[in-house]
Amino acid sequence: MRIPEPPLLLITDRKQAHRNLFDIAEAAFAVGCRWLSVREKDLPASEQIALVAEIKKRAQAWNARVTLHGDPDCALTANADGVHLPAGSDVAAARNVLGLDALLGLSVHTIDDVKGIDPSVVDYIIAGPVFGTVSKPGHGPALGIKGISMIIAVSPVPVIAIGGIDRNRGPAILKHGAGGLAMMGGVMRAADPAEEIGAILKAFR
Repeated sequence: MRIPEPPLLLITDRKQAHRNLFDIAEAAFAVGCRWLSVREKDLPASEQIALVAEIKKRAQAWNARVTLHGDPDCALTANADGVHLPAGSDVAAARNVLGLDALLGLSVHTIDDVKGIDPSVVDYIIAGPVFGTVSKPGHGPALGIKGISMIIAVSPVPVIAIGGIDRNRGPAILKHGAGGLAMMGGVMRAADPAEEIGAILKAFR
């Protein structure tokens, strides 16, 4: 399945958010974001499902896609537009659960993680962290521009870069061939999420 346009993925983290997730989602959609993934893995499945369903209601007016970072069965129950899986997951099993129309992504951290990816099963990968990140201090090591470029060069599917992405770094990563960008903490912590999203969207124009 084709990834949303523009290929900017906003990932939620209610623990970092300075506003409630519904307000952030609506602000992001209104300014041009068309792809949001709910990543609240510490919540019970029932609460994750309810959160996805509620954000999907807000996404409909903008024709935006809402996916779930987590379990394929939860994504199916929530009627999410797809699922994002951690590195090493059984992507074929997830595809069987969700069907051909769902957006299915996988996290990778090294070139070895990219080996064997089947583009008929996986739609995109999220690679990172590209830079050190406040959201996940110590998570890494950071790939840097060289590392993300190496993954982009061998990936059979679009590579969404994550980790320390902001309005200054985003354009450079896109110039190196990234298929898109993902943001979490920078938007969640922003006093004005819409302004932050709007600034990064300029990189795609």
